[in-house]
Amino acid sequence: MRYIIGLLLTLMCLTSAFGQGSAPEPMSVVPTEYQLQWHKMEQYAFVHFTINTFTDKEWGYGDESPELFNPTDFDADELVRVVKDAGLKGLILTAKHHDGFCLWPSRYTEHSVKNSPYKQGRGDIVGEVCEACRRHGIKFGLYLSPWDRNHPDYGTDNYLEYYRNQVRELLTSYGPLFEMWFDGANGGDGYYGGAKETRWVESGYLYYDWSKVVSIIRELSPETVVWSSSLPDARWCSNERGIIDEHCWAMASPEVLYPNGVDNIEALRHGDEDGSRWAPAEADVSIRPGWFYHDAEQPKSPEELFAIYLTSVGRGGTLLLNLAPDRRGRIPEQDVEVLMAWRNMVDAAFSNDLSSSAEFSATSSRAEGFEARNMQGDDDAYWATEDGVVSADVCLKWQSIVTAKYVVIEEHIALGQRVREFAVEVYADGQWRRVADGTTVGYKRIIPLGDTVTFDELRVRFLDSRGPLTIDRIAVY
Repeated sequence: MRYIIGLLLTLMCLTSAFGQGSAPEPMSVVPTEYQLQWHKMEQYAFVHFTINTFTDKEWGYGDESPELFNPTDFDADELVRVVKDAGLKGLILTAKHHDGFCLWPSRYTEHSVKNSPYKQGRGDIVGEVCEACRRHGIKFGLYLSPWDRNHPDYGTDNYLEYYRNQVRELLTSYGPLFEMWFDGANGGDGYYGGAKETRWVESGYLYYDWSKVVSIIRELSPETVVWSSSLPDARWCSNERGIIDEHCWAMASPEVLYPNGVDNIEALRHGDEDGSRWAPAEADVSIRPGWFYHDAEQPKSPEELFAIYLTSVGRGGTLLLNLAPDRRGRIPEQDVEVLMAWRNMVDAAFSNDLSSSAEFSATSSRAEGFEARNMQGDDDAYWATEDGVVSADVCLKWQSIVTAKYVVIEEHIALGQRVREFAVEVYADGQWRRVADGTTVGYKRIIPLGDTVTFDELRVRFLDSRGPLTIDRIAVY
């Protein structure tokens, strides 16, 4: 209820600030304020670091001795500086992976960093990274695997109590968090306190009863974006390659995405125009083939990361880029070089917005305060059409010829996602030529124009929308 009240107050303020015109009514499903702030982050780091780093495994069995965890040169500040220098706005740390080893001194288990050689058992990786993030202005989040191959009670109610206790422990000690991340792992072979057997639970969606986990999060860290198969705040984009589909709605419904507790991959890819929740796509991908560090693997190239940026942030979602510290506890130098080169590529491509020197016009605009010029620059103003107008053209005109490779469109998603179809055209040599088209836009859509294009006018044609158009920004690079 407080989010609805906040939205209404925002609309009232915008109406007052922009003149006599009234703002369009919001769509039936809109983001909360904390979801809006999450969208604005655009990209953040995943950090996979645990006992697997020292056993060269992706999934530990659960029988590994805590004494194996012994990073020789871990520096939380250095880790966070790498994240920040790469242009990533947050860091989600694997507090516990499937092997059950905890990177904080949990009072609920002995299978943790407190029984490792790291700082003679007095270390706390979660706490050290949390504090470093706050020192450097990076938002902090956690991943806590629901599957635990070490715990003897996995698959029973006793384990659920243990798991929820750890959720509460983490949020109490290290919260608030910007995001908490849970996957759908629901069993398999494991150590399980010495049983060494295979345990499958009833569909993880049912066994874990995510609603109870989410209620703990809402109590202790109410503005945390929860990423899980229960779909409270954000959803999987359907792959781990960093690719969000070009046709992607931020809305979705649990019963469509997870019929009978099973992922509906097509629905995860596209979302649902008529979905009941704001649950945008997050693209998770690792800089290396695996999620944990392995000597034999090499990082992706800066060019590959740039392509991923275009297919994640550039398609209305967020990018969760995994980094894997080595056995020193450091991000490998080769990976750091790639990250910095990638950031330079992004900065170079999107640093000079040519639209700043263009004249904006539109075939339709709402009353005073919602004019086409509001799409120029990066502020809180936006362009909107009259009620009932679901298609319109926006034209940008320059005094001289310009050359561009990308067009960026941003919807005013505080009022909901609307655009169903659009096209981009340029005017050159006395005629209009279509250079791109698409369907959904959302928070941000980066449209590559293919080869470099030269023109003195550019037209974005919004061909269909779910309601009056509300566009924050059109930029040209």
